[in-house]
Amino acid sequence: MSDEITPEIFDHLIELAALELAPDEAEALRRQLNNQLNAIHELERIDVAGVPIASHGVPYAPALSQPLRADTVLGCDDPDAILAQAPRVEDRYFAVPDIPHDELA
Repeated sequence: MSDEITPEIFDHLIELAALELAPDEAEALRRQLNNQLNAIHELERIDVAGVPIASHGVPYAPALSQPLRADTVLGCDDPDAILAQAPRVEDRYFAVPDIPHDELA
């Protein structure tokens, strides 16, 4: 299968991602991305018609599954004891440091 990510497309993606790669690193990464795309295309060719949807790999019959438990709300007896463990509290809320960020040029 031919490369879907051409060197031109890859160079554009590298520019958008603001990455600096050596030429050999860039070519190795482009090959890896194309290999991953080829693997995805192979998976797309698998016929899954009639296969039931599963949330995980082991199907469980309803008769074998445990019933869902009811959701219960449990209040906290002493919220001040929990707040006392925090490094910083403001107005009875946990205070966290600001996340520093830079504007992209």
